[in-house]
Amino acid sequence: MNLFLLILAKGKELSMKIGNLRVNGQRLKLTLEEMGRIGGTPAGGMHRLALTDEDRKARDLFLKWLREINLEVLVDEVGNIFGKRPGKNPDLPPVLTGSHLDTQPQGGRFDGVLGVMGALEVLRTLQEGRVETERSVMIVNWTNEEGTRFTPAMLGSGVWAGVFDRDWAYSRSDILGKRFGDELERIGYRGKKGPKRGPIQAYYEFHIEQGPVLEKMGKTIGLPKGILGIGWYDVLVEGEGNQAGPTPMEGRKDALCAAAEMILKVNELPARMGGEMVATVGEIHNLPNSRNIIPDRVRFTLDVRSWDHKLVSQATKEVRKDFLRISEKRGCRVKMEEIWRIRPTVFGAALVKKVEEVASHLGYSQHRMISGAGHDAAYVSQVSPTAMIFVPSVGGRSHVEVENTRWEDCEAGANVLLHCVLQSATG
Repeated sequence: MNLFLLILAKGKELSMKIGNLRVNGQRLKLTLEEMGRIGGTPAGGMHRLALTDEDRKARDLFLKWLREINLEVLVDEVGNIFGKRPGKNPDLPPVLTGSHLDTQPQGGRFDGVLGVMGALEVLRTLQEGRVETERSVMIVNWTNEEGTRFTPAMLGSGVWAGVFDRDWAYSRSDILGKRFGDELERIGYRGKKGPKRGPIQAYYEFHIEQGPVLEKMGKTIGLPKGILGIGWYDVLVEGEGNQAGPTPMEGRKDALCAAAEMILKVNELPARMGGEMVATVGEIHNLPNSRNIIPDRVRFTLDVRSWDHKLVSQATKEVRKDFLRISEKRGCRVKMEEIWRIRPTVFGAALVKKVEEVASHLGYSQHRMISGAGHDAAYVSQVSPTAMIFVPSVGGRSHVEVENTRWEDCEAGANVLLHCVLQSATG
C-alpha cells in the first residue's frame, strides 16, 4: 500500500471512530446526582443560590472534575469558570459549551446543571477516546444566571459579553444588602483576570426545555431558533399603615389591597394585548407584614415576555396606566422601575441547522421551537454564533422541586452536544 492510500485508510478509520463516539450515560447520571447533593432538598429539588456556600461547594467540585481531565482552568473577575482542552491549533477560535450551576430557591436539579455536566461528559469522552481536535474546546459555568439573589439575570455572561460593566455588577446587592463583588470575594471566586470574550467559533448550550412542548409532541431534541424578549420590573406601592382594629374601612390607604388589584391586572394583560406573550408576578414583599397592621408598603416584581419586542413595550405602557389608576383610587403612591430588559434573541440559522442534522444523523427526533426561558446563550450570541439543544421536561415542570428529565433524554442530548462540538472543533 502506498503512502497516499495508507493516509486515506487511516483517515477513514479515524472518521469511523469519531462517528461512533458516544457519551457514557451512566457516568453522566452519577455526575448529576453527585452535584445534586450540594444544596439538595428533601423533596428532591435544589436550593443553590448564586455565591452562597452551596454555590462555592458546587464550584469546588466542578474545578476538581476539570483538573482530573487536565483542563486549563481560568476564573475571571465575575466568577465565570472556564476549562480549556487545547486543540492542535491553539491560535484558532475555540468552541465553547456550558451553562450554569446556580439554581432557583427550592428549584430543580436539571435547570442549568445539565448543560454544565453534559459539557463535562463531552470533554471526558474526548479525553478517554484520545480524540484530537483542530480547535480547542472550552467548558464554562456562568455566574448568577438565575438572577434570583442578584438582579438582573445572566450577570456573569452579560459582563463577559460586554453588556454589563464589571463594577456595576459588583455593586448589585441581594435583599440583605450583600454586594455581588463582596460575596464573590467571600467564597473565593473573584478572579484576577478580566473576561476574555472572543473570538469564539461556536457556542452550544445544552438545556432542559422547561416547558411541555417536546414531551407532548413525543420529540427528543428541541431546536430553539431563539429566545423570547424579557422585561423585568420592580413595583413599589406605598400606602398608610395603621392599627387594624380601630381604623374604619372607609378611607383606608391599604398598600396590599392596591397591590392585589395591580397583580390581577398583570394576569389579565396577555389576553388584553391580544398577542403571544406572558406576564407574571413572582415575588412579593409586604411591610410591616403583621396581622393587625394595615400594610403601608408592598414591593412586587413584574416579568413580561414575548417574541415581539414591540408588544413587550406596549404591554408595559398599558400596565403602568393600570397601576396609576389603581393607586389614585386607593390613595396610594406607586413607582415602577425597569430592572432588566433584553430583546428577543435570534440564533444563527447555520448553527441551528447543524444541531438538527446531528440529531437526525444520530436517530433522534427533533422539533423547531422558541425558548420561553432566558439563557446565557442570549448574551453569548452577541459575541459568537450560538445554538441551544433542548431535551424534554417531564410534565413541562421547571424551577420547582419536581423538575425532572428522563436519563435517556439527558444522554441523547449529550450525544448531540458531543457531535456538534466535534464538528465545530474539527472544521
